[in-house]
Amino acid sequence: MKISRIDLADAASPERLVIDIFKHEPDLAIPVPIEELCLRLDILEIVPLTTAGYEGGLLTTADKFNGTILYNEASPRQRRRFTIAHELGHFLMPSHLPSAEGRFLCRLKDMMELKGGEADRRLRMEVEANRFASQLLMPPPRFRVDVAIGKDPDIRQLSSIATKYDVSKEAAGRAYVRFREEPVALVVTQNGKILRDYRDPLKFPNLTAPRGTLVSDHSLLRRRKHELGAASDIDETDAGVWTHVERGRKPAPLYEQVLLQRDGFALIMLSRDAEADRDDEEDEEAELTAAQRLRRRLSSDR
Repeated sequence: MKISRIDLADAASPERLVIDIFKHEPDLAIPVPIEELCLRLDILEIVPLTTAGYEGGLLTTADKFNGTILYNEASPRQRRRFTIAHELGHFLMPSHLPSAEGRFLCRLKDMMELKGGEADRRLRMEVEANRFASQLLMPPPRFRVDVAIGKDPDIRQLSSIATKYDVSKEAAGRAYVRFREEPVALVVTQNGKILRDYRDPLKFPNLTAPRGTLVSDHSLLRRRKHELGAASDIDETDAGVWTHVERGRKPAPLYEQVLLQRDGFALIMLSRDAEADRDDEEDEEAELTAAQRLRRRLSSDR
């Protein structure tokens, strides 16, 4: 590698940083050699974290002349890689300033923050560090090509992509739902309880099952037995199990697939046909008055 921090001097956003890194290292391997990259960018060492309750950390000075990245050695390798990339984001972002003690300390919850922070400086820094880590480890131009392969969204494809980029299935899933053409959502559960969900709000409707509640008995997760580590077949599910269905309207088909994991965890992939969603929008458009159609189009152009 030939890149140095001088090459990134003009980058002030996570996206610009990633673009500039790949501009100066266009042949950077996949999976990205994150530790080697850190050492090229003035990180002195990457060492296990000894402070309990944290997933990662960064020790540096106010001028960020150099730094030390900390990680939770008890975490799986893929999570450690994301943590290291996240802390590198804190180090490289000019607006991310360490505490008075010269450090960042990040919990596992921080590694999952995807939005917000307009009125909360610390939250904003965590969201930006996550955007940087995700796009660095799964560079969009390459990731988008891999996601587009295959006729239908499939957890098996997601698992293969996660292996290729050496990231967790959940981290890969967060990017997968953005870049797959079809409307897709990914639900993370443990012992049948919904922990988190990821979807593109512009493509996939709100889920009616809130976090912290048990998955419906009518979900594929509950109505069939599943083999640990083996993705289920894709099965059509009553759309009303997961989404709001307007009375008197026939909803677009909803498809469900399950991957049972260790310690009671499971991933549920929900998908809809892109064509069916477009038909729904056209039907809804046809029912609107001329004034309503005009307001909708003006709104969408803003």
